[in-house]
Amino acid sequence: MIFIPGMLSAVLSPELAKFNLAQAANPKLQSLDGVNYHNATELLMRDLLPTGMLGVAIAGLLAAFMAGMAANISSFNTVFTYDIWQAYVRKDRPDDYYLRVGRLITVVGCVVAIAAAFIASGYGNIMNYPQTLFSFFNAPLFATFILALFWKRMSRAAGWSGLVAGTVSAVIVFALASSGALTVFGSTDTQGPSFVGALVAFVVDVVVSVVVSLATQPKPESELRGLVWSLTPRGSLRGDPAPGDRAWYRRRWCSASARSRSRWR
Repeated sequence: MIFIPGMLSAVLSPELAKFNLAQAANPKLQSLDGVNYHNATELLMRDLLPTGMLGVAIAGLLAAFMAGMAANISSFNTVFTYDIWQAYVRKDRPDDYYLRVGRLITVVGCVVAIAAAFIASGYGNIMNYPQTLFSFFNAPLFATFILALFWKRMSRAAGWSGLVAGTVSAVIVFALASSGALTVFGSTDTQGPSFVGALVAFVVDVVVSVVVSLATQPKPESELRGLVWSLTPRGSLRGDPAPGDRAWYRRRWCSASARSRSRWR
């Protein structure tokens, strides 16, 4: 969905094909006549789509941008309000108080998003930007999630300390690559440093989480049932959501195939 249209536009678009050849001769070239790889989608749409379909495609892009922005902002204010502010900062307040906090943090999230867009515009290749963010946040978050899912000894302190340590380690790798002290795949401005940063963040997160877990008090097993794999009864992982609920769209997908196999037998 991302790479194939970009590869096609580099061949089918005359302006982008010209820029591609020019950049092969001069790797430091960022644009040619105001055209670079950021224009791949719009040039491909311009050259291949007729007028009617071009309008539909533009409307689809705008709708996708708006939906993505709305989803991220909604998730941001929900997590901040309920999982952080209500749980640790201001507990047992009326609902209208948390509603005001959510509205305020929505404005903050929009301002942060605008600032992030300006930062992203400074990247020569836009794919470097999300890969850098993934190495900062997604890699340590994935390590914490997997470790807590399969290891009941994992503690709350280990979770946040592992996340912080993993993120900090990825930021250090990024800083070293940006300063030229770290070279990956012969360059400091490709996605290589992001991959190395993600690997370092994952390993550091796991190591720190294990060490802190062994030094802190674990949560009671009664509170972990349904959250940790070894403490979740296998029967609860299968079956319909509620006894007697036979709505076809909530049934197990394998029930129909099981009946089909029994007929063949």
